[in-house]
Amino acid sequence: MRHPEDRYPPTRTPGPASTRLVEPSANPVTPTEAGLREDPWVNGDRLTSAEYTEFIHAQTAVGPTPFVPEVQLHLAAEAFELWERTERELGGSDTPPPFWAFAWAGGQALARYVLDHPAVVAGRRVLDVAAGSGLVAIAAASSGALRVQASEIDRFAVTAISLNAAINAVSVTAELRDVLDGDGLDAEVVLAGDVFYERPMAARVLPMLSRARARGARVLVGDPGRMYLPRARFTALAEYEVPVVAALEDTEVKTSTVWELTT
Repeated sequence: MRHPEDRYPPTRTPGPASTRLVEPSANPVTPTEAGLREDPWVNGDRLTSAEYTEFIHAQTAVGPTPFVPEVQLHLAAEAFELWERTERELGGSDTPPPFWAFAWAGGQALARYVLDHPAVVAGRRVLDVAAGSGLVAIAAASSGALRVQASEIDRFAVTAISLNAAINAVSVTAELRDVLDGDGLDAEVVLAGDVFYERPMAARVLPMLSRARARGARVLVGDPGRMYLPRARFTALAEYEVPVVAALEDTEVKTSTVWELTT
């Protein structure tokens, strides 16, 4: 399974984890008012919160992240079968791939860097964009960030982030929210792991990261050599050999770089 071209629409202090969801039946705020797009992935409320949690527990096992063993995640053993089961559970074919169930190379590299250089986030407000499993957000919270928000447009991912933060005993606010039209909220540090995998996504995420930097935020990206990363605009901070799931990447190790947006 590779990153498809429609993951996002083309124009996504220790303590208990928290989750902020848009529940139409209980919240008068509409998805548009909450900064969300009218998209079936974003607005997917076909299951209850408990059912999302039960599904993740049933389809994954808690274990250490290969390159960041300090962090435990709910991880799946395979991809295509899980995706098919997710579609069956939701009763449709518009279900996003289960990015939340795997530790992608760029995210592992960025999480490793944050844990090894805690001063990057310590005492600062942090946003993890397209957070997936929440690995990078958890690394930031573990490194002393003042507050960590993790944004995603997949409700399974938002639930997984909350569960993963809880098992690591850190506080992360997981939000069902498309933040790519903004400037990184009020975060002082914006983190993005493996977001330049296709042109439409890059076309949305790069301007958002640029706006965040323009208002004074520090912007760090983890990337395993995806073709849509504009390297000329970034400065390399570290490079790692990251173990990955061969079925997802056609290799067992990906050379991954942590970059800082500088221009």
